[in-house]
Amino acid sequence: MAESQNLDNSERRNLKIQPKINAKIKDEQQPKLPKAFAIAMFMSPAVWIGPVASTRSTLIPQLFSQIDSAHKVWAVGILAMVSSLTAAITNLLFGALSDVTRTRLGKRKPYIIMGTIVTAISLIAIANVKSVVVIIGIWVITAGAENAVAATIYAQISDRIAPRWRGTISTFYGVGGTIVPQLFAILAAQFLGDVRFGLYVMAAIAVVLMIVHILLAQEKSNLDEPKVTMNKQNAIEHFSLPTKGARDYYLALFGKFFMVLGHTIITTYLLYIFTDYMSMNDKSAGAAISVFSSIMLFIGLIFALVSGILADKLKRVKLPVSIATYLLGIAALFPLFDANPWTMYVYGVLAAMGTGIYNSVDGALNLDVLPSAETAGKDLGLINLGVTGAQMLGALIASIIVTELGYQSIFIFSVVMEVVGGFLISAIRSVK
Repeated sequence: MAESQNLDNSERRNLKIQPKINAKIKDEQQPKLPKAFAIAMFMSPAVWIGPVASTRSTLIPQLFSQIDSAHKVWAVGILAMVSSLTAAITNLLFGALSDVTRTRLGKRKPYIIMGTIVTAISLIAIANVKSVVVIIGIWVITAGAENAVAATIYAQISDRIAPRWRGTISTFYGVGGTIVPQLFAILAAQFLGDVRFGLYVMAAIAVVLMIVHILLAQEKSNLDEPKVTMNKQNAIEHFSLPTKGARDYYLALFGKFFMVLGHTIITTYLLYIFTDYMSMNDKSAGAAISVFSSIMLFIGLIFALVSGILADKLKRVKLPVSIATYLLGIAALFPLFDANPWTMYVYGVLAAMGTGIYNSVDGALNLDVLPSAETAGKDLGLINLGVTGAQMLGALIASIIVTELGYQSIFIFSVVMEVVGGFLISAIRSVK
């Protein structure tokens, strides 16, 4: 009797530690890594992040300086605010709409196609406008279309990939997301002398790479899935905040929020940290930023490449994400106690390790804690909204802290935010 009771207790313990993951595709249904889909996710940031972000950060500021040099700083600030506000609304909206979409093309592909086409058209329109106000108005459409793609392109992983491969697929996406912004920034800089032609090039690249992506991803018709009737109950389920079985989901969401917040308040004032806090001249600060950026890129890329694959092999996604968050907190201690450039380089090394791991594995963690596979687009959109909110709030908080308390306080705040974020992620129970 005692032996039987011990066996029962052991079985209960094993059951308790098994992660309960909402996934449409089970591990046994997908014994091999879908390589074509992995390549599609690797290149997917180039469909939307590359063309749109490089246009927003390089080509449009140059266009503003040509149209109205006296008000270009104001115009760029308004553009950034418009982008963030539009992203906050449309990412969540299109994610939720894609969850209930039933077409011959599938649920995500229509939004990827139409979002990219509208993005390309809006970039071409901007190339032929000479008014700052009109450009900002068109950018509302661009940002909305961009987020239609952003909200649905990553949600494909939830639809198509078994838990055993999510870390690896997230690595492909994370590595692409690390490389693409740097490559497109370099590309956009080549068109500063001919912004109009540069906008045409970005529009063309977005469309071509979108076609390549959908051919590789091979999303099938989902007309066989039950249609969602928009009654009161389904409307609440698909267009409201998740409540049932969502404890770990919210821990992951707010853990990511505090992680991004802690990192953003430092990177927002990177130039001024070198010039004002570390007393470097403009030339030396420029060289320091180049070194810092190179460290972040190459070390981040290395850790992004290996982290997701290791997470899959070890069957651990929570642990590396929490370690990555704590690493960012440790990194901020160095410039806190010594206002010399070498401390920012150390910050860059540790932060690159942390962000590399985070970018690679965090996506798999987010997928594993989704309350329901049926509302993946909406729920992932809410996580993206948390990131956008952290970036907006981080920039605001950083300006207040610098004005009222000085640069050193930025690092104290960053450490606290990363510790809080790491604690929240460590508190997740359903995923190891």
